Amino acid sequence: MLTREQNDLLTQTGRGTPCGELMRRYWQPLALVGELDNRAAPLPVRILGEDLVLFRDDRGQIGLLDLHCAHRGADLSYGRLEDGGLRCVYHGWLYDVSGGCLDQPGEPAGSDFRKKVRQRAYPCQERSGIIFTYMGPGEPPLLPNYDFLSAPEERRVIVKLYQECNYLQAHEGNMDQVHLSFLHRLSLQEFSNSLMAESAKGTERSALSLLAEDVAPCIETETTDFGMRELVMRKAPEGYYLKVENAVLPAFAAVPGGTQGKDGYLVNWHVPIDDTCHWKYMITFRRSGPLNKEALLQVLAGDAGVTPDGRLGRNKANRYLQTRDDMRQRTFAGLGNGFAVHDAWATETAGVIQDRTQEHLGYGDKSITMLRRVMFDAIAKMQRGEDPPHVIRDPKDNSFPQLVVVADVLPNAKNWKEFVDEQIAANRRQAGQELVTAG
Repeated sequence: MLTREQNDLLTQTGRGTPCGELMRRYWQPLALVGELDNRAAPLPVRILGEDLVLFRDDRGQIGLLDLHCAHRGADLSYGRLEDGGLRCVYHGWLYDVSGGCLDQPGEPAGSDFRKKVRQRAYPCQERSGIIFTYMGPGEPPLLPNYDFLSAPEERRVIVKLYQECNYLQAHEGNMDQVHLSFLHRLSLQEFSNSLMAESAKGTERSALSLLAEDVAPCIETETTDFGMRELVMRKAPEGYYLKVENAVLPAFAAVPGGTQGKDGYLVNWHVPIDDTCHWKYMITFRRSGPLNKEALLQVLAGDAGVTPDGRLGRNKANRYLQTRDDMRQRTFAGLGNGFAVHDAWATETAGVIQDRTQEHLGYGDKSITMLRRVMFDAIAKMQRGEDPPHVIRDPKDNSFPQLVVVADVLPNAKNWKEFVDEQIAANRRQAGQELVTAG
């Protein structure tokens, strides 16, 4: 349970709020590259409570500016893309991607007034189909070189979903292990058609069956240089089923997902639009080969799919199309077979900003408690004038072998900590080999 002040501290993300300033210390996903490609018009976007305009100038450079023209406040997303920038159609003021004013055609000849005007601008980078932005002070840190941002297109699937709730309750849902034994439970027929029917590593049993049979797992947590790691152990015929998942600052989780952690994983990255809604970027990648994109989309979005504007077909407005027949015959929750739908129901129906003064956390919520502590500590470090954890400035620090995702069945004699250390060491060796090959 949090106090009202603590809840506000972690959920308010506008400019000048503690958590909002923390969020601005990191690169954030802003849009999919496909949302900007082949557009005849700039794209209005909202992130962290700020209304902005995203555009690609006539030289191919990406710009992100304050939505409202510095002159009279007109909406620049209606502007013209010409002459090296974005021109407001109200009075013709022209801005480049850095926010500099290039032209004020209504001013007298010889006027240098344009040099006194600057539109708020944020730097952007394209990586693996996503446009990222940095909205914080000073020199931007390095964009982290995560494995999932290096995978070729055929080895990754990105789904962008609109979520009608504060980012935090969705992010906390990633660290909630007990719900996996109930909310995502499918009937035998639905289960057999699911990508999740694949057996877990080290057993012939599927991940879903192992989750359903041990509903009260043992949970360990530890802080890391990127945020936190949780280790979840359930009974299995061959020993125990170990899941290792991670919460990474500022607000994404790396979990086994549809690949079951065998040679890739799923990232759920939560980006506040404002305090009452956010974008959820679901990024699945595989190291060894192409992904079955249709099967993954079915697991995530289910039978009703996703609309062009990023809304789930099953959503709050239609009560997620829940039926009692579905509940009796197909799924535990009656919400269809899409895992993202299940999660949206759980987090959105708690209210647009969950009132954590009314919650009662138990043993199964210890990862959520740890996640909040990591966030509080990161905010405190930033407020002391230091870089918060996982702000990367040195290229030699820009690899993450310690970001281990596991979903394996191990013999009881195998210590989980030793196993995780072995996985980290293997990742380091692999990174070293790739570096030698690239060199």
